[in-house]
Amino acid sequence: MFYWVMKRIFLGPVIKLLFRPWVKGLDNIPAQGAAIIASNHLSFSDSIFMPLMVRRPVVFLAKSEYFTGTGIKGRLTAAFFRLTNQLPMDRSGGAASAASLNAGMEVLNAGGLLGIYPEGTRSPDGRLFRGKVGVARLALQAGVPVIPVAMIGTDKVQPIGKRLPNIRRIGMIFGEPLDFSQYREQAEDRTVQRTVTDQIMSQLMRLSGQEYVDEYAAVVKLRIAGKPEEPRAAAEPLAGPAAADGGFVQDHGSGSRAEGHPGVADDAGTTTAG
Repeated sequence: MFYWVMKRIFLGPVIKLLFRPWVKGLDNIPAQGAAIIASNHLSFSDSIFMPLMVRRPVVFLAKSEYFTGTGIKGRLTAAFFRLTNQLPMDRSGGAASAASLNAGMEVLNAGGLLGIYPEGTRSPDGRLFRGKVGVARLALQAGVPVIPVAMIGTDKVQPIGKRLPNIRRIGMIFGEPLDFSQYREQAEDRTVQRTVTDQIMSQLMRLSGQEYVDEYAAVVKLRIAGKPEEPRAAAEPLAGPAAADGGFVQDHGSGSRAEGHPGVADDAGTTTAG
């Protein structure tokens, strides 16, 4: 009820008036039935703008840190995310990440729309980074289509670190649904998961016009901050059953892919103790 009231009566009309979002391809969202909406991730506000323009409710997997804050601000942030159809996504690996996967599956099994950011975090510089394979595993296990959506200009509205948004127009482009049903019986195959993920990222690159970087955004963020790279920054917490055994999947990538375009990796990741 809160979600509907905010979207239709209070928050939605104000945001549409101020930011005048333009939308292409909205008819690619099915009127009914389960689907995954896979988006590039430029800004915190992506999770606000996109669901407002989709007629059906969209449940997003959002990083768990948004739900565990302390103090008044932390509690208000957690309450906002819960009331706006967002679920905590634990990215540390192990049983916690497996529980996040199950929560996403419940949304899809109920015929809902599940929103995912394959990059796993916001882009640190406006480029499109390598996707993590959780989106592929969910799509294959649930047997649902993936609708790629490119957010345009939201990084200019609310850059990383900026609390108050700039008032300017934003846009979004919904691509045609991607059908991966031919891989349904190979949902746990990590090579297939990487292939499917790279196909999704290729469509996001085409729709958004972003430069593609064959590296994880989380790794680049650490480098920009001058911090040592951590194995978990390249973890694939939803890659497969191995991640639920107290470890996580680290995808090292492949040197065989051409820079600037997602392709099929030579390896699909190795299991490392968590």
